[in-house]
Amino acid sequence: METIHSTDRKKDHIDLAFESATGLATLDRRFDYEPMLNTFPSRLIDASTYFLGKPIKYPIWVSSMTGGTGIAATINKNLARACKDFGLGMGLGSCRKLLDSDEFLPDFDVRKYIGDQPLYANLGIAQLIELIQDNRLSQINTLLSKLQADGLFIHVNPVQEWMQPEGDDIVGMTPLQALETLLESTNHKIAVKEVGQGMGPQSLKAVVQLPIAAFEFGAYGGTNFAKLEALRDPVTKEIDPICYVGHAAEEMIQMIIDISAEQDLTCKDYIISGGIKTYLDGYYFNEKLPFNSVYGQASQFLKYALDDYDTLATYVQKQVDGYMFAMRYLSIKK
Repeated sequence: METIHSTDRKKDHIDLAFESATGLATLDRRFDYEPMLNTFPSRLIDASTYFLGKPIKYPIWVSSMTGGTGIAATINKNLARACKDFGLGMGLGSCRKLLDSDEFLPDFDVRKYIGDQPLYANLGIAQLIELIQDNRLSQINTLLSKLQADGLFIHVNPVQEWMQPEGDDIVGMTPLQALETLLESTNHKIAVKEVGQGMGPQSLKAVVQLPIAAFEFGAYGGTNFAKLEALRDPVTKEIDPICYVGHAAEEMIQMIIDISAEQDLTCKDYIISGGIKTYLDGYYFNEKLPFNSVYGQASQFLKYALDDYDTLATYVQKQVDGYMFAMRYLSIKK
């Protein structure tokens, strides 16, 4: 005898049958689906790994987002709690405001919420060059100490700076020269990222040969901060065509594979970000890159971190469960 629940389910099947129909245009052709070879539930799989020298439970990274605004403290607190509860790593938004003042420190001070999970501060390449030119690199040590951060991301973003109405010029040295100077003067772990354009082969080849702890793609396809800044322009709000220049995550994966065929990579850890909409995207890209990698999301996490913590936790749980299921039943097509 059927229960009320199962009866309702059968009625749902009838009501939703036509709405649930699919056509070949929606088929995700990246995977082979193999339902015969594994058991369920897939959450029993061990997906843990070491990333940036620390254990993480799942290959998922909360990419740098925001700071210095009224709601940033709530966002960062929620994200940090999720990282602790699910065993993930996190990059903070730009910490520029903390270089000269502690006014916004509460927005970023999340070590007590994230526990011992990886936590990285974040500065722009223009700020790094300014610190070098003013002989103030010691302020980075102070910043990391305040935040109890494990290291520092430097975001390299000339297109964003150019489009930003109040943006900074990048003058005096190239980003590569600035990174080399920083790496020569610090023992802290330094990571490098872009912010929505990604990087071409020559820049990528140069940066992964530096003794950096990690490289994050920040590829084209997700939040485009150059376009965001163009929309902020109080006069024109026009989208400059340069905003549509860049490199997608899959393209950058192939670049790294090609570079590694020519020479060993100094950089060993990679965060694949930029257009990662779902756990299937993350699983696909992690499987495609034959190096230690996690996938990163920013805007997707941000959308749920704006609400109460339970809303965010539900989203993260779906990401984790979906990733585990994909590991069980999907393989990447060659």
